[in-house]
Amino acid sequence: MMLSRVANSMYWMTRYIERAENVARSMEVNAHMTLDLPGEDQAQWMPLVTIAGAEKMFREQYGEATQESVIHFLAFDPGNPSSILSCLSAARENARAIRSYITTEMWEQINRMYLYVHRAAATKDVFESPHEFYTRVKLGSHLFAGIMEVTMTHGEGWHFSRLGRTLERADQTSRLLDVKYFILLPTVDHVGLSVDDIQWAAVLRSASAFEMYRQQYGTLLPDHIVEFLLLDRAFPRAALFCLNRADESLRGITGSDSGTFHSVPEQRLGQLRSDLTYTEVREIMSSGLHEYLDNFQMRLNGIGQAIAEHFFSP
Repeated sequence: MMLSRVANSMYWMTRYIERAENVARSMEVNAHMTLDLPGEDQAQWMPLVTIAGAEKMFREQYGEATQESVIHFLAFDPGNPSSILSCLSAARENARAIRSYITTEMWEQINRMYLYVHRAAATKDVFESPHEFYTRVKLGSHLFAGIMEVTMTHGEGWHFSRLGRTLERADQTSRLLDVKYFILLPTVDHVGLSVDDIQWAAVLRSASAFEMYRQQYGTLLPDHIVEFLLLDRAFPRAALFCLNRADESLRGITGSDSGTFHSVPEQRLGQLRSDLTYTEVREIMSSGLHEYLDNFQMRLNGIGQAIAEHFFSP
């Protein structure tokens, strides 16, 4: 049986790396979108702060949202626990605490990511070549996941790591959808126009889902996009896909058979998976997408809390 402190570090190591990647991909897509939709910095960049759930903190420290202030806040601000630098610092500290439980290749990759972002914070190169910065953070995260997949025994520690990564990914996907529906769209007058298509395409690109969505659905339709990002069972960043992988790992840890549960985390995750599995997108849209996503995020938080209490608390 794995020590609770080791399991906790495994779980949060991958959650933080996944969070850093999602911040980078959102910033990159937003930078491209500002070229297609020129406008006020406040309208273009503030939604990224909202996705991170740090609007109050940002307002207190920076006031108005400009491209430079938002990039600094989300990429390098050590006071923002969701900044790329803070996430990679936390991932590195968790990896250091369990150095003997992970492979040398995993440790070296976390170090490479952290040192690169730390240097970028000092040099401010991100403002001169932002695409390179965002790409290196994303690819660094992908490389870490691949290294973990092929160098680490797929036992209890690996399952805790995958559990953290997939729950974080499901949460980030839901946040992207929520912000698009209620914040990114300037007014209801824009619905169905080219500006709406650009923003929905940006949401898909933020989840690296644009090409796979096009193959499956073709035209950009809000209902189809919501269905693809929430309910698809084969796309790796869809919420239901992530929850199914999280459930596999949770059962790999507990040993419970499919369709049964012996702990609160298994029960709550199973209930949420069941709801998504047997829900149709028209039901989500008719009841209110924001309300559905808000409830989804609250239930994800409840699952995270149950995991902490069941596995990590003394």
